[in-house]
Amino acid sequence: MAEKVRKVGVERESGYLYFIDKEGDISRTLMARGGKKGGKPSKVERVGLNKEKGYLYFIDKRGDISRSAMSRKGKIKSKKASKE
Repeated sequence: MAEKVRKVGVERESGYLYFIDKEGDISRTLMARGGKKGGKPSKVERVGLNKEKGYLYFIDKRGDISRSAMSRKGKIKSKKASKE
């Protein structure tokens, strides 16, 4: 289950990929379609979010920042199996 971290209310335009960059701000880039490369990222909203380890951060349907706990179960099992 996802929990809302910060209310931003970003209005999305079609043809762009929206994401949270390394600085914790919301950025967007032109989507790569049909062999065309995407553009350089541009900042949409400066948030300055501090990310915690073990969570996946994303922009929800309302344009706010939410997070969900990451499941790492499969990766741990594969490491143990390879050591034996």
